[in-house]
Amino acid sequence: MPSVAISGIGLIGASIGLGLRRAGWDVIGWDPDPATLATAHEMGAVGTAVGSFEALVCAAGDLIILAGPPRVILNQVSSVETPKLVIDVAGVKFDVVTRAEGKRFVGTHPMAGRETRGPEAASPSLFRGATWAVVTDGASEEDLAFVERMLGDLGALPLRMTAVEHDKGVAVISHLPQVLATALVNEAADRTNTLELVAGSFRDLTRVAASDPGIWVDVLQLNTPQIHAAIEDFRERLGRVAAALCEGDDEMIRAFLGRGQEIRRSLAPGSVPVRVALADEPGELARVGRAFGSASVDVRDLQLRHAPHGGGGILTVSVRLGEDEALRTALEDEGLMVLE
Repeated sequence: MPSVAISGIGLIGASIGLGLRRAGWDVIGWDPDPATLATAHEMGAVGTAVGSFEALVCAAGDLIILAGPPRVILNQVSSVETPKLVIDVAGVKFDVVTRAEGKRFVGTHPMAGRETRGPEAASPSLFRGATWAVVTDGASEEDLAFVERMLGDLGALPLRMTAVEHDKGVAVISHLPQVLATALVNEAADRTNTLELVAGSFRDLTRVAASDPGIWVDVLQLNTPQIHAAIEDFRERLGRVAAALCEGDDEMIRAFLGRGQEIRRSLAPGSVPVRVALADEPGELARVGRAFGSASVDVRDLQLRHAPHGGGGILTVSVRLGEDEALRTALEDEGLMVLE
């Protein structure tokens, strides 16, 4: 039985623990917050709980995973002395791998998460189908291969890259969206009655603004040069759009929107939406859950739109291409109304 020791049993650490235990790994865990550790142990994310980081390192078998906040990870990487393989999951990689120079270490970063935190939000399926960056700087081929096998047990898709490549990439696809979503929420809040008009597209675009500010302060500060460059590039792009609007340049605006549409569509996974009407009565979501189980479908996305004045709503479930008919049948078998 392979063994992993996890430091930091919040959302990511607990999800790793749940997923690896399901795959047959022995999981040892520690967290500086005893209540968090107790919760993770009770829910099965940790098989054995220990009382300190030093005890965790001593008890570790095949692998140590550093899954705490970024600055905690930086301190642990600097101080840990062990012949065992150590990996981390921080959202910024250059500073971490620099601190780990000369040690048996692989920097990694799962491109999955939620705006909520803590083990209560964890799921063994959190990383299923998700890209997981594996940083090659200073790592041996043997250790890289071992980490990739572990990620396979979590259902993740490893992607090798350098630390600099990673930090430049996440500055645009993760860190800049966090800044933009927060700025957009603040902008809307500062305009009278604007928040009363909020609908689905605004909620989708600003979802990450609900994330924990404490962790994001660390991430943004650790990747400041790359994020600053991304913000400046984005500022220039918005400036060109603003100029085209003022000049009435319809062709430029049409090309701008068309290219964005084409790129976004290319990113969407092959999925089919299934819409089901939910009544305002107990047990409706339980029926949906049973349908998921009996159909064994791969759910890609869920969106619930409530009726304007109560009385249930419309649940849209996106599933893998070819699985929609199985889900439709299962939902109808549960007595639910599937919409065309």
